[in-house]
Amino acid sequence: MREKNYRRTQAVEYAHKWAYGRNPAFYDYESLGGDCTNFASQCIYAGGGVMNFTPTFGWYYLNANQKAPAWTGVMYLYNFLTRGELSPGPKGEACVIHDLLPGDMIQLSFDGKNFQHCPVIVAVNQPAAPENILVAAHSYDADNRPLSSYQYQAVRFIHITGVIL
Repeated sequence: MREKNYRRTQAVEYAHKWAYGRNPAFYDYESLGGDCTNFASQCIYAGGGVMNFTPTFGWYYLNANQKAPAWTGVMYLYNFLTRGELSPGPKGEACVIHDLLPGDMIQLSFDGKNFQHCPVIVAVNQPAAPENILVAAHSYDADNRPLSSYQYQAVRFIHITGVIL
């Protein structure tokens, strides 16, 4: 397997374009529990261009009913991106706030137990702190929203390291 660079600029451009709209090529899951991870996956796909069609544990979208849990589920996306084995698709790693770059992901827990929201980072200003990290998201539709404006109990950061072909 080979690896290619994650195109952060394309991921961020996609996030800005669709933050307040819905790409008609993808189903809108807003009425089924939220669209944030679907939107995050679309952004990652715009920056990577490679899906993983492994049943159950992959990361893919064909239509509203044919998709991997990782495409729309916060926990499943985290598990897919931080997987240990090499398999097609984007890959990432848990990181600290200082390692974040535009195109990376943030996952928020509002109850302190489960992670429920997955914004996409569109800008990192210095010093790296919640008020200087700007995100785009669905479910709580936003673009250039400071991370510090969310009321969360826990946060985790995912740095996208590349894309496996």
